[in-house]
Amino acid sequence: MTFSHSIKSFDELTNHELYNMLRLRCDVFVVEQNCPYLDLDNKDQKSFHLLYYVDNELAGVTRLLPVGISYDEISIGRVTIEKTHRGLGLGKKLMEASIAGCEEKFGKAPIRISAQYHLSSFYQSLGFAEQGDVYDEDGIPHIEMLRA
Repeated sequence: MTFSHSIKSFDELTNHELYNMLRLRCDVFVVEQNCPYLDLDNKDQKSFHLLYYVDNELAGVTRLLPVGISYDEISIGRVTIEKTHRGLGLGKKLMEASIAGCEEKFGKAPIRISAQYHLSSFYQSLGFAEQGDVYDEDGIPHIEMLRA
């Protein structure tokens, strides 16, 4: 298996990359998690997008947001792994690449995320700490986490 990734601004994405990224996010968040929500929130245009490939097939994506778009800190969002690629340890690889991507694009600074609560220990293993109380986001318990 070969792993690779690219980080692109919205304007750098090809039509095919954009379509595949949005399709993957829709497949996971809307269809699989049965969570109708507005994915197109006008933040993509201001963000960088990490596209993660396994054997040249899109397997995961994240959105890297600069300060002030979602939070007062840099943020990683829309963390998504394609269903057929789960269980391969890609979540950790995807997040490590995203953290490194944030540092490359925005400098070394705290990163805030809105994590699905059941994944809190996974994010803690990457240096994130829970912040505040659990809250409902689109019917799924979430918690803010900060990597200082």
